Amino acid sequence: MTISIQIHELGVSFSHKTCFENFSTQVNYGDRIAIIGQNGSGKSTMIKILQNQFEPTSGRIQISKDVIFGYVPQVIYEFESLSGGQRLNQALTKALSANPNVLLLDEPTNHLDYSNRKSLMRMLNNYPGTLIAASHDVEFLQNCVDTLWHINNGKVHIFSGNYNDYIHEVKIKRTSIKHELSQIERQKKDAHQALMKEQERASKRKTYGEKKYADDKLALRAAQGKGENTHNKNKKMIAHAKDDLLEKLSSLRLPEVLTPKFSLKAADLKDCILVSITDGSVSYKGGEVILQNINLSLNSKSRIALQGDNGSGKSTLLKAILGDKNVIKSGNWHVPQDTGYLDQHYNTLLTEKSVFETIAELAPTWNHAEIRKHLNDFLFRKNEEVNVKISQLSGGEKLRLSLAQIAAKTQKFLILDEITNNVDLPTKNHIMEFLNTYPGGYIIVCHDNEFLEKLHLNEVYLIKNKTLLHK
Repeated sequence: MTISIQIHELGVSFSHKTCFENFSTQVNYGDRIAIIGQNGSGKSTMIKILQNQFEPTSGRIQISKDVIFGYVPQVIYEFESLSGGQRLNQALTKALSANPNVLLLDEPTNHLDYSNRKSLMRMLNNYPGTLIAASHDVEFLQNCVDTLWHINNGKVHIFSGNYNDYIHEVKIKRTSIKHELSQIERQKKDAHQALMKEQERASKRKTYGEKKYADDKLALRAAQGKGENTHNKNKKMIAHAKDDLLEKLSSLRLPEVLTPKFSLKAADLKDCILVSITDGSVSYKGGEVILQNINLSLNSKSRIALQGDNGSGKSTLLKAILGDKNVIKSGNWHVPQDTGYLDQHYNTLLTEKSVFETIAELAPTWNHAEIRKHLNDFLFRKNEEVNVKISQLSGGEKLRLSLAQIAAKTQKFLILDEITNNVDLPTKNHIMEFLNTYPGGYIIVCHDNEFLEKLHLNEVYLIKNKTLLHK
């Protein structure tokens, strides 16, 4: 086939940030491309531009007439009665039914358990057309693509090769940055010492001039002026060099760490039972039992992971604990009324509100400075970051704000449903930092075993054959 997609000087900017600019390349039939980068860098936006669902700030795209797109978005609103993994399978089947020669996927493995991920990757490796996918999944990046578009610091960098090649290059760059940082520190010290020496020389010149020209005031002023001019010139040169170094140093900053402060302290929590389920079962109206023989007892110190295949009933159990009226429960259930909840769609956020307003409404007794300080702990620092509307935030930014909500009004127990979906490695680390300092108990549903191993979990439960098992 002769299909091609030509990208010319493409750029995307929002009121509070620039994602990327001046990106040009050509996509040919059979190319297998992954778009990578931190949350908010513009990966999903890039796919939406290709799909003609988003207008770029600058540049243009030329698409040959014979291109047929198949598109699966990051968040799938169709098939509401199905689990996340089942929704993905249905959406992918629908996209492939049009026989596309260019397949656009936004974080396709997020909702999938192990077996479904393997099936998806086998299918994609047999897919003959062009593949363009935004992804953080290392296994997917290693096995399903051979070109990477890395969005970083406002630019799109193209890497040809597999993910191992990319990691190798990243390690080289990190080593170079560390070396440059050490050089900058030495140069800053040298600049400071040079400034001190110049000030000392200027002082000596002044003292010498006062003695030499004691009887000639005009000659004294001329000599002093020459010395001061030399001193000021050197001072400006040193200051300029120092500013250049500081600017370079700031561009090499390391990923920032969350420092959450919770409104509820661990010392305030009594070690009492918060969730108690005996001989429980769950179903939906008119449907068969999804889970049965549920026996679970959790307190403020419980940190539980809940695992199971797609469609096994994990999210249904969480909804039952939260009191969802669509879930029919039987047995003995005792659950707290003020359980916190965070899911991958960030449903606690109102899109028309700003970041500042979101926290101000939760903490009406806080003054402006206290709200800004709280948001600063969750890396919302600039005025444009604080005043931006929720609708303009990336997935990672929405997650940080959702965590800030929980910290501002901390509940004793927290339920988290697939919150590592759609997030990059730094954001996963933010979640880990948050949960490992959270004062209460929680249940988390997550397919990412590597992430779960870094949490301070007490127990892991597995749903299998409609039964909740202690793993």
